Formats: sequence, C-alpha cells, structure tokens
Amino acid sequence: MPPDVEAIAEQVFVALADPTRRGILAALAQGGPATATELADRLPITRQAIAKHLALLTEAGLVTAEPGERRRVRYRLQSAPMRVAQQFLAALARDWDGHLDALKDHLDGR
Repeated sequence: MPPDVEAIAEQVFVALADPTRRGILAALAQGGPATATELADRLPITRQAIAKHLALLTEAGLVTAEPGERRRVRYRLQSAPMRVAQQFLAALARDWDGHLDALKDHLDGR
C-alpha cells in the first residue's frame, strides 16, 4: 500500500477519533456548508472550539474552507480522504480474511 494512502488514512482516523469532530462532520453532511458560527448554533460547543476542530478537519482534508460574503468562511465536506480511508480498511480486511481462512482450514484439518 503506498505510504501516502496510509498517511491520509491516519489523518482521517485521527480526525474521526474525536466525537466532537464526528458531530461537526455529521452536521455538515446533514445541513450542507456552514460557517463556524452556524455550526456552533447547531452543536453544544463554542465557536472557538468549533474553529479549532475545523482546522484539524481541514488539515485532514475532510473539509475545505470557502470564502463567502462579508469575509465569512464556509466549510464544505470533502469525501476523497474518507474514500482513501475506506480503501485502506478494505485492504486490511482482505489481509485478515486470508489469515482467518487459513486458520479455519488449519483448525478444520485437525
């Protein structure tokens, strides 16, 4: 597996490890692009905390910041890093499936 795929997957997993960031992603998925202020209105967290989480989500590539009217920044979901993480997990699952099948065959042969 290429190292960049593993690095992208790692960033996604780190971002998804926090329940607040998962909540932000869910809010963006449900309501579409939003500012940090709009997200703070929907979630039980301050705008400043939202901004910090959005910075990490942006770094992981899960959201992008788009300039809006009156210098407001709207955040939009990006699915490409999530797809990379899914492919990473699928490859791991295939590896495990092979090992588990070999173990099953070994145990059945006893």
